[in-house]
Amino acid sequence: MAETIEPNVERVTAEGAGPVLSLVAASLVVGGRALLRDVDLSVEAGECIVVLGANGAGKSTLLRLANGIVAASSGQVHRLPARAQLMLLQRPPQMRRSALDQLRFVLATRGLPEPARSERARDALTACGLAACAERAVRRLSGGEQQRLALAAAWACSPRLLLADEPASNLAPAATRELERLLGELRRRGATLIVSTHNVAQAKRLAERIVFMDGGRIVEDRPAADFFSAPHSAAARDYLQGETA
Repeated sequence: MAETIEPNVERVTAEGAGPVLSLVAASLVVGGRALLRDVDLSVEAGECIVVLGANGAGKSTLLRLANGIVAASSGQVHRLPARAQLMLLQRPPQMRRSALDQLRFVLATRGLPEPARSERARDALTACGLAACAERAVRRLSGGEQQRLALAAAWACSPRLLLADEPASNLAPAATRELERLLGELRRRGATLIVSTHNVAQAKRLAERIVFMDGGRIVEDRPAADFFSAPHSAAARDYLQGETA
């Protein structure tokens, strides 16, 4: 008998009211394959959450659902309006613009007029160590510089929720440390952070709370210190043992 999928309910949460993200029994089925299964997740303002798990566990899909890039097949999704959040991808798009023009474009889509647009874009580049790259084509930036440019967009836009999907997966150690420093600065400026990674060491450096995924499900959702000292699930224990062996 074919599985019946109830219509999903997606609502935009009013800014400043309730959690910045709430998923209730949210599932995503594509081509008969369940990518997310009965996900329950509530994220309060100011939290720093790391979504941890192996490749294919559903981390990126969870962030895409939270951002509104994909819609749930069933369950409920309550999220912030698009203007109140921003998502960093593993590989930032390589636009045919300069770094400065890229930030101007992002700010223009959010309705900021000139000359405030250019001023804020230059301030963001300076804050993220990219002032010298302002007129350089985005395509000519290094991988680390492109990720910092994506963070500069977050700096300029000041989102309430920042979703970062494996942001350091292709970076050298020094670039990774700088990226983590900037994430911390953005949080101090008021952003709630949800960062996906399969890197245990990075998760330990960043997280206050761990959401561990396996097979499209959240199998653990606990304070980071508790998770790393005594994971409850066999999936998490096997994962941590494999990653630290």
